[in-house]
Amino acid sequence: MKKTFRWMMGATALAVAVVVTSCSDDDDPQPGPDNGFVVNRDDLKGEITSGEVVLSEGTYKLTGALVVKEGAKLVIKPGVIVEATALPANQFAAVRFIGISRGAQIDVQGTANNPVVFTAAEEKPGAWGGLVLCGAAPINKGETAQSEVGDLAYGGTNASDNSGSIKYLRIEYSGYSYNDEKEFNGVSFFGVGSGTVVENVQVHEGSDDGFEWFGGTVNAKNLVVTNYSTEFVGDDLFDWTEGWVGNGENWYGIRTNDGNRGIEADNNSNNHLATPVSNPTIKNLTLIGNGAGGENHAIKLRVGTKGIFDNVVLSNWGTGFDVEHDEGISFVGDGSLKATGVKFDNVTKLSSGKNTAGAAADVSAVFSENSNATGAGAGTDKPEWTNGWTVGL
Repeated sequence: MKKTFRWMMGATALAVAVVVTSCSDDDDPQPGPDNGFVVNRDDLKGEITSGEVVLSEGTYKLTGALVVKEGAKLVIKPGVIVEATALPANQFAAVRFIGISRGAQIDVQGTANNPVVFTAAEEKPGAWGGLVLCGAAPINKGETAQSEVGDLAYGGTNASDNSGSIKYLRIEYSGYSYNDEKEFNGVSFFGVGSGTVVENVQVHEGSDDGFEWFGGTVNAKNLVVTNYSTEFVGDDLFDWTEGWVGNGENWYGIRTNDGNRGIEADNNSNNHLATPVSNPTIKNLTLIGNGAGGENHAIKLRVGTKGIFDNVVLSNWGTGFDVEHDEGISFVGDGSLKATGVKFDNVTKLSSGKNTAGAAADVSAVFSENSNATGAGAGTDKPEWTNGWTVGL
């Protein structure tokens, strides 16, 4: 998802009357003693402006934007289901999504046997917005910026910024689209810092990207993206831009439809050498395509991104590594854009390159092979660490 303008509807989307609440196991809305936000299981939306709100058990109907503001915290207990209700036609201001503002926190406390689930009443990709996290870590499009969905501020100078903890979370049917240029992802990380914990998260049957990083330093472990729908085709499984410099470990992505790439990786489209330069380290990666359709690149590296990959399995792609622009080609040359231990399975072309002028370039040095690579743990098979909390594998 690469867009260049803000969500001008954001202020309207958040112009909801908010009353004080806390969580309750009862069906009726209950006022909270601390923070003034009322949790209504059948009408969950609004702004949490202070204190801590806990979603304790059962199902909550997400009927609009739920935004946690600076200084506040949203806690979600194991097994909780947040279900986005159907969106009335042409009501952009009522888009359902969960937004964590810069300076706020989320604490998702799922377990392998009892994950937290964010889903939608309409079981189709793009039925609701997804999860948007904003932090104060560095980005390369100015010290601060506004998120392209939600119109929330992000970015700063605190590399260790903490937006909370997310463990054992499944996100289904996300990626609401306003138009061809403006869509939510499953999870969008805007300037999120390394103090944030992200472990065991799946995006299932979403539209647009599964996970996307807009700068920041956050690390992410045990991520899954699954896309099978042929009626609603998504974009990339994983995506980064704006100077993301975190680490990834154990990523498993599979698509059987004609969506786009396994990974689309950028630095900054307006200034390829903008700092911080995107430069994540990704270890233990499996990407499975459908062998045809879409742009069909397992890993697309462009507009100045760096990156180090190790223990990679790429299966059923037209091209393994596609590198564009002079900067990326130079990074292949100096070893700052490199994949080691790569196993190719039914990949037509292992690498392709094109410089800024559009001429073909040899980028075969971007990878080294290892026929014994295990990727996310079991090659193309389901990794053991996905047992119990994922679907569709």
